[in-house]
Amino acid sequence: MRKLCPNFDREDGLETVLEVPIPEEMFSSNNRNNGTSWQNMKSWMRSHIDRSAAPSSTTLFGGRNTEIQLLLGVVGAPLVPLPVRCDQPINRPRNIKDHPIEASMAKYIVQQYIAATGGEKALNSIDSMYAMGKVRMMASEISTGDGNSSKVVKVKSVRHGGGEVGGFVLWQKRPELWCLELVVAGCKISAGSDGKVAWRQTPWHHSHASRGPPRPLRRSLQGLDPRSTANLFSDSVCIGEKAINYEDCFVLKLEAEPSTLSARSSNNVEIIRHTIWGHFSQRTGLLIQLEDSHLLRIKSAGNESVYWETTMESLIEDYRPVEGINIAHGGRTAVSLFRFGESSENHSRTRMEENWTIEEVDFNIRGLSMDCFLPPGDLKKEQEGCDTVASNARLLPFKVRAPSVKVGSSKVVAVDIDESSSSTDVDVDEEEL
Repeated sequence: MRKLCPNFDREDGLETVLEVPIPEEMFSSNNRNNGTSWQNMKSWMRSHIDRSAAPSSTTLFGGRNTEIQLLLGVVGAPLVPLPVRCDQPINRPRNIKDHPIEASMAKYIVQQYIAATGGEKALNSIDSMYAMGKVRMMASEISTGDGNSSKVVKVKSVRHGGGEVGGFVLWQKRPELWCLELVVAGCKISAGSDGKVAWRQTPWHHSHASRGPPRPLRRSLQGLDPRSTANLFSDSVCIGEKAINYEDCFVLKLEAEPSTLSARSSNNVEIIRHTIWGHFSQRTGLLIQLEDSHLLRIKSAGNESVYWETTMESLIEDYRPVEGINIAHGGRTAVSLFRFGESSENHSRTRMEENWTIEEVDFNIRGLSMDCFLPPGDLKKEQEGCDTVASNARLLPFKVRAPSVKVGSSKVVAVDIDESSSSTDVDVDEEEL
């Protein structure tokens, strides 16, 4: 990852410090011409230019920028189902027998996880955390219709070099105090929480706050923050066993309470459920896979409703000790976004992928003050919307045109509900998809 941008225009010029490190792939390692490398980097930073290429997910989504918006909106900075309290140190339960067997087993598995990641003393000593890493993401498959009329279009997988590359920086002081900056293909998304409100900011949309209580960043629980992971699953139940990549795992399940779902819903959008599963290795005790799924219903004119079901599965790998704490340094996430409820020809399923690697991790950062987690000055909190929205929400496909292999657009991605407006158009926020 490049933290400094060389000055190719002047040999004696100072290098520029980048806010978010740029992957080395952006610089031509095989080309000794520095000018060419500089052009590659500038081209990567120009987010509003569609580059012509062979048929890919770019042509499917109606433009490279549109695909990037979808990826950053859905995969970039999702949140976990419910808040995590971490105002007290991790403590061993006093009497595990006072709980039902499923809950008792879950608490025992969480204690094994705490021991595997470094122990109570090490985890309780963490006051803050910094992580920097690299991502590669893309929309890998689109299927539309139902039954005999269904059509599927597959795109090159990220495992074979496809997709958009980028980098991110994450600062965290507690689960409710965090800030993420993610840059992919020149588009930057910022998200964070100051303990009172969770927010996000994108180039195509003004800053907006999430409905309901602030929740931790899902990316933190993908092997970066064992303490929050343990606190999150401390109230879970064990529902059985499952093999993940030939590794026998215990499966812990946690569902968001109705009060939490109600706080995140609005008059036009109802979040029906949000469930998270943790797969903990029986051999090592570590978290191997994190999975969550949520379903929401969008009320439209008349009695019809549109449903959106989002499922994320993150395989967590490459654990390494950092100051005595086991931290995952890589993994991959598969996302399925399913729309149904209307006529079958309008049903659609979009699959996205992300591979990530962690380049740097550090704990107990000196000088990390509350000012680092302040929301943007233009933050607008939606009173009746379901998190707020992107104005030009036409990102998700629902029609495949053969033989040109192009996909039309669907009116979905963010909820912008104006109660005083007579418009019946309702869009769903990427954050809630």
